[in-house]
Amino acid sequence: MIRFGVIGTNWITDRFIAGARLHEEFRLQAVYSRKEETGRAFADKHGIPHVFTNMEEMFGSGEIDALYIASPNSFHAAQAMDAMKHGLHVLCEKPVASNAREFAEMIAVAKENGVLLMEAVKSTFMPGFGALRENLGRIGQVRRYFASFCQYSSRYDAYKAGNVMNAFKPELSNGALVDIGIYCIYPAVVLFGKPKAVKATGYMLESGVDGEGSILLEYEHMDAVLMYSKITHSSLPAEIQGEDASLIINKISEPTGITLAYRDGRTEELSKPTVEHNMYYEVAEFISLIKEGRMESAVNTHEVSMLTLEIMDEARRQLGLVYPADR
Repeated sequence: MIRFGVIGTNWITDRFIAGARLHEEFRLQAVYSRKEETGRAFADKHGIPHVFTNMEEMFGSGEIDALYIASPNSFHAAQAMDAMKHGLHVLCEKPVASNAREFAEMIAVAKENGVLLMEAVKSTFMPGFGALRENLGRIGQVRRYFASFCQYSSRYDAYKAGNVMNAFKPELSNGALVDIGIYCIYPAVVLFGKPKAVKATGYMLESGVDGEGSILLEYEHMDAVLMYSKITHSSLPAEIQGEDASLIINKISEPTGITLAYRDGRTEELSKPTVEHNMYYEVAEFISLIKEGRMESAVNTHEVSMLTLEIMDEARRQLGLVYPADR
């Protein structure tokens, strides 16, 4: 059994736990919360044995082997590095850090302490993404990758009413790009690597973060067109266009439906069965890596996470989006 602690008591941690408990070697041992009452309520809901309000005490308790971090983005780097210095393996929610500089420091700490560090981008471990990679060679020379993730945030209603919630606070390293735009960028990097150039535009909110944006990634023989938003909604699928055929992906953040579409109109369904709690797949990868004594995923590699952060850093530079963590 791999004993986990969690930081964060929000909905994403609920979803993580639901997916993780499908794995027979996952054991949830501890939760950290700044407030005892919040931590206790969360522990009671999920049957967690230990509640900590002091992070250092949890890291040094001997009760956990690994840590899942789902705190605000600006805390990821410091919390992950502290945990790794205590010998804990870290699975950190996306974005893994506020910027590439922070992530470089995190990688160094992971290596110094011989522990696993992995970014929790679930989509690249899902069966649908596996089908995508397996069939990419069937579409001929790739000429375009298109991905859209536009999801109107309920927190935007609060924002317009004068209540700026965490999702729209620059001091927490937030905004549309790092929250959901990353789901468009990360698969592009996994599939096609580092782009030659990044061109970005978007709409900045008065709070100091982006509400929506578009990014063009230039590659040698193709381009990637990305759209993301927290202030509008879209149901557009994603698509990889080749000279012979296209791969159509129902949802880039949760690829469950994959269709191969030929120029002559023929189609072939490539979808694979997917469990309902789809965060299971990243947990299965993480636990497998721990058991094998490996310090890096072969899918969500450190290089992929670094390149993704570098793309987002450059896009933010062009947008004029600066976090306190950048200074």
